[in-house]
Amino acid sequence: MQELDAEIRFGVRRLCERFGNAYWRALDEQQAYPDTFVQAMTEAGYLATLLPENYGGSGLGIREASIILEEINRSGGNAAVCHAQMYIMGTLLRHGSDEQKQHYLPDIATGNLRLQAFGITEPDAGSDTSSIRTTAHRQGNEYIVNGQKIWTSRVQYSDLMLLLARTTPLDQVKKRTDGLSLLLLDLRTAVGNGLTIKPIRTMINHHTAEVFFDNLPVPAANLIGEEGKGFRYLLDSLNAERILIAAESVGDGYWFVERTQAYARQRVVFGRPIGQNQGIQFPLAQAYIHLQAADLMRYRAAELFDRGEQCGAEANMAKLLAADAAWEAANVALQTHGGFGFAAEYDIERKFRETRLYQVAPISTNLILAYIAQHVLDLPRSY
Repeated sequence: MQELDAEIRFGVRRLCERFGNAYWRALDEQQAYPDTFVQAMTEAGYLATLLPENYGGSGLGIREASIILEEINRSGGNAAVCHAQMYIMGTLLRHGSDEQKQHYLPDIATGNLRLQAFGITEPDAGSDTSSIRTTAHRQGNEYIVNGQKIWTSRVQYSDLMLLLARTTPLDQVKKRTDGLSLLLLDLRTAVGNGLTIKPIRTMINHHTAEVFFDNLPVPAANLIGEEGKGFRYLLDSLNAERILIAAESVGDGYWFVERTQAYARQRVVFGRPIGQNQGIQFPLAQAYIHLQAADLMRYRAAELFDRGEQCGAEANMAKLLAADAAWEAANVALQTHGGFGFAAEYDIERKFRETRLYQVAPISTNLILAYIAQHVLDLPRSY
């Protein structure tokens, strides 16, 4: 396993050398999508890591996938531009029909199709997924979709989108999470024919958007699994997403620590390198310790996931610990670099902004704490 891990790290690092900090800095300034980077990752087979070999993938586990994403961020890049394909296609792989898998997965593996967008969140239904209002009504061999999604990232650069919609009204189900279904949308034909995309400018280059559905027809054959069971299928993807996000945060944390180490050694103030001062050493050492602990939880969650065991608690804890550790390292890096940390050419401010996202999304810190309190500590449900 260690040999494979090292091989993956070496390969991803070599690829990322072609896309240095200047590349990502320019994209950030232009709010542009890194098509050439995503294409290179696809051609190298990294985005098909979780797909079985019979569909053109590598047949590896979430551990290996997490290492790939960690190394992208550790190189100074931003793995968010392509991470969704890894966990979204897992939903299709585990719950799609044989026909759907044969039709889509080989082309996703080769890069002929991009599945980068997941439509879940709505303006009035963020963390409370069961309250979504987007509907999909069955009419013959089609579903007619109406509603709105928000924070649907990479939808402008994807060929396919996985959509969560309500197929049974909320007042007609026993459990709030019943009556939700997953549909696979072909964006190439949907845009302009009932689907409208409105990009949202954010503090980071995250390529996110609002999506509007106005009587959009979707073939009934594009239903994933059984109607009304979409929320259960969604949970599989969420655990994978949390583990992968944890790995990206770990990568960010190591990037900050390594950049700050180097700067603290070479920056001389009052005739001595600032790294000789405990005021610089101790915060950086503390950040590194917390980063190592988060890294261990990432591997624990990945181990359970790859064995097919319950890992909800571990995946959530890994995401929280890693996001916190990365944010701590980001603050230490900015403080250590002083004024230079705010200069775009040092890249600290760019990565600082990117790292802040994972305190909020894809799940906020408070929701993770509520989950652990209820499901691990057996305390009364708070929401």
